[in-house]
Formats: sequence, C-alpha cells, structure tokens
Amino acid sequence: MDKVVSVSFGEIALKGLNRSYFENKLIKHIKNVIKDLGKSKIYREQGKLFIECDDDDIDLVINRVRKVFGIVYISPCYRVEKDIDEIKKYSIEALKDALQEGKRTFKVETKRADKNFPLKSPEISREIGGYLLENIDDINVDVHNPEVYLNIDIRTKCYIYTKKIKGYGGLPLGTNGKGLLLLSGGIDSPVAGFLMAKRGVELSAIHYHSYPFTSERAEEKVKNLANILSRYCGNIKLYSVNLLNIQKEINKNCPEDEMTIISRRFMMRIGEAIAKKEGIDALITGESLGQVASQTIKGINVTNSSVELPVFRPLIGMDKVEITDIAKDIETFETSILPYEDCCTVFLPKHPVTRPKLEDIEKSEEILDVEGLINDAIEKIEVYNINA
Repeated sequence: MDKVVSVSFGEIALKGLNRSYFENKLIKHIKNVIKDLGKSKIYREQGKLFIECDDDDIDLVINRVRKVFGIVYISPCYRVEKDIDEIKKYSIEALKDALQEGKRTFKVETKRADKNFPLKSPEISREIGGYLLENIDDINVDVHNPEVYLNIDIRTKCYIYTKKIKGYGGLPLGTNGKGLLLLSGGIDSPVAGFLMAKRGVELSAIHYHSYPFTSERAEEKVKNLANILSRYCGNIKLYSVNLLNIQKEINKNCPEDEMTIISRRFMMRIGEAIAKKEGIDALITGESLGQVASQTIKGINVTNSSVELPVFRPLIGMDKVEITDIAKDIETFETSILPYEDCCTVFLPKHPVTRPKLEDIEKSEEILDVEGLINDAIEKIEVYNINA
C-alpha cells in the first residue's frame, strides 16, 4: 500500500485530439508548484493524474496543487493491489479516518476503468459495503444522503479515497494566449486577472501611478497583489508606468469632466503598445458595468475606440458583492482595501462625464501630443519580475 494524491480534471477531458497538449501543460504547472518538495513523481493513468510524494508532504501538495487551473478536485488516496482482500483492508482504514469526524453513514461508490477485474462495479460496492458494516460498529449505509462516500477506483492499481477537495477548474495556464492586466490597487482588477488566468490566459500586468502624488507604499501594494496572483497565475512581469505628466497635460488642456475618460484612453494606448511589443494578445480590465462614472456603456465604447487589441472585462456583469467574495477567496481582498491612493484619485473631477461622445473626446485630445506623451511614459517604464 502507498499513499498518493489523485488529480481529476473537467474541461480537459473534452479536448479530443488536443487533450494531451492540455494535460502536458497541466503537468508542467503541477511540477512547478511542488518542485521544492524533494521526492515527488507525477504519472497519468486513464484520464487521471496521480502524484507520488512523501507522506509528510501530502497536505502541502494538496494545498498547492488544488490552486492549479484545470483541476476540478484532488483526493488523498490509498493505492493498493487489485485484490479484493486488500481492497477490504484499506477500505476499513479509509472509512475509519473519515468517521473520526463524527460521521456515521456511508455509501460505497465504485468505478472500474479496468474491465478485466472479475467483479463489476455494483458487485464490488455491495461486497465492500457489507464487509464494512460487519467490521465497524455503529455505522449505517445511506444510499441517498450519506455523510461519507467511500470511493473505489479500479485501474492498473486500485485507489481508495473519501475526500474530494475542490479545485478552481478552468483550463491550464498558457493554453489560451497571453493577456496584459491593467492592475490597480483596488479590489476588482486582481479578480479580473484571476478569472482570465482561470480560462488559460497567461498574465502580464501593467500598473499606473502618479508618483510623487501617489506614494511608494501604493506601488508596493500593487506588487503584493501581483505576488498573491502569482500563486495561481505563475510568474508575472509587472510594468510600472508613471502617468503624472500625462495627467498634468490633460488637466491643463482638456475639460475637467473628461479627465477620467481621457486618462483611461491613455492607459489603454500605453497598455496596447507594451502588449504589441511583447507579443501579448489582449488587454484585461476589472471594469464592472455601472460601477463608476467611466464604466458606462458609452464610456467603455469611447475607451475601447482608443485601441485595436481585444479588451476582456470578465467582471462586466458582476456586482461588488460577487467580486468581493472572489477577492476574499483568492486572498487579495485584505491587501486591496489598504488605504493607499492610486493614480485615479489624482485630478479627480467633481462631475466626470458619464455619457461621453467620441467626437468630443477626440477633439479635446487634438491639443495634446498623444504620441509624444505615450513614448515619454514608455521610455521611463520600470519592470518587475514577480516570481511564483
């Protein structure tokens, strides 16, 4: 008998001839998150992955690997020979472990990937269930609402487990192109990055500040957010851009109520320039429809018109409660609510335009040296490598 960790995935199973490509990506990411744990080995068997590691590392392996995108659930297992007496012996061990939590009802569920095993799945479930009832006191079978599912998985070996620890699902990183996340210090943008990474998008990030009007602590906060995201999204290259000169020019030359929307268009243009240079396929923002003045349909249309690349807004239909719940789950919330100012609070208009007209905005921008301001900002860019 050995103890191993089984890894189950959802959407990957539907990828047909491309399935091995997705599985290889997944294995690569799993190896990366457990590379410091010494003895570990990953192997695949009939639609599942299994991880061999030291028994003392199993909880740590589970905690890290469950955050890898593409995984639906993960289970600590007994791996035993395909011998009915061996299966009975370790089914008792597995069920006793689960019953230590005060649970008293169970159900045996069997999957038989190896069709040569002499007993069929229902026969195995009945035999093991009866054996457990005879050998463990004060337990009952409940086929409709059991407190514990004892799972028996017959493959080249037999795997026995009672826990299914939920993963985030989605697709492995890097299977759906690259995205540049506009990462502010707020609650929304880290969640947007997380959700796109969950769909297989490899992330880089760009942050805008207005130093010295914004503090170094605000910049450090964004690095910390990128660091938390990297636990899920792998290494992240973070571009840091000082927007202050651009904001001063807009403030001096353009109508006050257009300050936010024009600043936003500059952010998108700078982001697109970086993305094209780095071979990144799309921009990602944390905008939610109607949340603030610039996030109206007309505002978003005017912002979009400043760039050619696709802009993904995974939060567009979510409210603040939904976004906050995800932020708490992925542990970015406590950092996001630290009270450091960001560049959007500099030169903030009292009454920002909520229904901007593109022709009005373009006319206001004519007085600005748009290309020169963008090039100047990019020349002074700073780059940080945030390693997972």
